[in-house]
Amino acid sequence: MLPKLINEILAESPVSQEVTIRGWVRTKRDMKNLVFIEVNDGSCLVGIQCTFDRGADGYQVETDVSLANLSTGAAVCITGLLVPSPATGQPVEVSAQSLEITGAAPAENREAQPEYLGIPAYPLQKKRHSMEFLREIAHLRPRTNTFGAVLRVRSRMAYAIHEYFSKRGFQYIHTPIITAGDAEGAGALFRVTTLDLDALIKDGSKHIDYTKDFFGKKTFLTVSGQLEAETCAAALSRVYTFGPTFRAENSNTTRHLAEFWMVEPEVAFADLTDNMALAEDFLKYIFTTALENCAADLKFFDSHIEKGIIDTLTQVVKSRFAHITYTDAIGELEKAVKNGTDFEFAPQWGCDLQSEHEKYLTEKTVAGPVIVTDYPKEIKAFYMKQNDDGTTVRAMDVLVPRLGEIIGGSQREDNLEKLCNRIVAMGMDVHDYSWYLDLRRYGTFPHAGFGLGFERLIQYITGMANIRDVIPYPRAVGQAEF
Repeated sequence: MLPKLINEILAESPVSQEVTIRGWVRTKRDMKNLVFIEVNDGSCLVGIQCTFDRGADGYQVETDVSLANLSTGAAVCITGLLVPSPATGQPVEVSAQSLEITGAAPAENREAQPEYLGIPAYPLQKKRHSMEFLREIAHLRPRTNTFGAVLRVRSRMAYAIHEYFSKRGFQYIHTPIITAGDAEGAGALFRVTTLDLDALIKDGSKHIDYTKDFFGKKTFLTVSGQLEAETCAAALSRVYTFGPTFRAENSNTTRHLAEFWMVEPEVAFADLTDNMALAEDFLKYIFTTALENCAADLKFFDSHIEKGIIDTLTQVVKSRFAHITYTDAIGELEKAVKNGTDFEFAPQWGCDLQSEHEKYLTEKTVAGPVIVTDYPKEIKAFYMKQNDDGTTVRAMDVLVPRLGEIIGGSQREDNLEKLCNRIVAMGMDVHDYSWYLDLRRYGTFPHAGFGLGFERLIQYITGMANIRDVIPYPRAVGQAEF
């Protein structure tokens, strides 16, 4: 039987029953006869207070020695009685009887240790640390209140995603991480190879023979599982993939990661209208789950990270998402410019919407979430279904207040000739996508889907400013530690 977690113990009625607390010391306050220790095990935001009374009957000298050596960060096992707490803000505490330090966390350097065992002072002391500093110790930052809360929310939202699709008849598909194609046609890919690059450089090779590589051709880390998911939708009707994806963009901003997780449903016999309804329902389900099941952590983010998060999520859940075409959206933005709004990037038909444009549409034009549809085909991926006007495609972007785009999707092109022509027009090789084109050769069908960046979702729910702070170990330009 696994030991009880602190969140389970905090939920018990205190009747002086014996409990054992296992976790890491957050704080220690040493008074004349009392020692207060707060212990947290990550199961919830708050820890539990354990009180040692030096004047109590049976108090052991060995316990006093252990308390003297105890410091923040140490792993402990404390046994005592669960009793009502006289302090405000906590219903129960532990009247502690024994203490075992299972792993010390020294506050000072141990100079007597050999160099290879040298133990520096525990870096997480009781003070506010900058996010930049915490990224340098990403292996320890989950022990802070902020990152413990981020990881709990991340875990619950991942479960909610599987929960949502399972309830609606979707099959979970594991799509490949290694691929020979580029789903987006953008070219920002990580190469996968077993060739000895150092030897090739030394030999002065100007041409690399990829037929001698592991897979016999150029291969990459995937940017999306969408194309493979489409093949499964052609057999199972409703599928989704949820896994890691990779982009080699040389972008060092608060919005970019080289490794991130994507949620990508694909639905057979669905059009753009169905896709928009699915995206809206999906987001409302996820946000409702966060509000109901992550209340304590969201309250922490609302008070310590960004004020108003809870109100924003509540508003989105209660809102009916507005719909607007790309052409009308550009018209609204151009009207805003005429009325004195100063955008860094001037809006004009044919340009991609920038973050400032998306925020204006949600916060000023609509005052709520909005789905923008029917984008120019030249700024969208090759697989999106073309409209009859020949210039736009049945794409959609879901925009939410405070963030902008949170979901991107489309109805997929199901016409073989149009899809082939689009691949050629974009300078791509039709033969590389012959397997994908087979879906249009054999039993073609209308279908649609979308992609949600999981880290962007967590950013939105938590209010964290930098996307590198909502994933345990961020991978970005020049960052591959841990």
